[in-house]
Amino acid sequence: MPTHTAARFALIATMFVAAACSGKKAPVVEPASAPAAEEPAPPAPAPRPAPANTEVATPVPAPIREEAVTSTSLDDLNRNSPLKPVFFALDNNEIDPAGKAVLDANAAVLKQNATWVVTIEGHCDERGTAEYNLALGDRRATAAVAYLRTLGIPADRMKTVSYGKEFPFDPGHDEGAWSKNRRAHFVVTAK
Repeated sequence: MPTHTAARFALIATMFVAAACSGKKAPVVEPASAPAAEEPAPPAPAPRPAPANTEVATPVPAPIREEAVTSTSLDDLNRNSPLKPVFFALDNNEIDPAGKAVLDANAAVLKQNATWVVTIEGHCDERGTAEYNLALGDRRATAAVAYLRTLGIPADRMKTVSYGKEFPFDPGHDEGAWSKNRRAHFVVTAK
């Protein structure tokens, strides 16, 4: 048997040699190559700032809603009153064009709120006697009522009272304060 084993061995060795010499190479598997790195995309351009808006929007006041008025107390209504005061010149009870514009706007509010009753208070600055200022305050309040009557506001919805110099709006002692104190002031007393 030894010949037989040697023959077998020779046969196996020949097969290996033949396979090695056959010229065919065993396929070589190359590792997968990493894809080429892409160049980073250029950065997006920065957004342009919006042009500055040079216009200033003027808020338009909303009309007074009836349900808002009826649910508001008189104190709150007068604290944020849509009725503006009318201002007067020194020792004067004549209504100037600016005062007429204010009274026109007040008349529009009173027409929208037909159940309101207002008291128009006449006020003066601190100069002059108490008696003189009470009389002047009364003339100022009466002038405001007279103008509102020409606009269709019934007299029975307006009352007047004069406080003279007793309740200044501005406690200062100069023309800036005095000009604020010479006024007919509106107070809603019933709604």
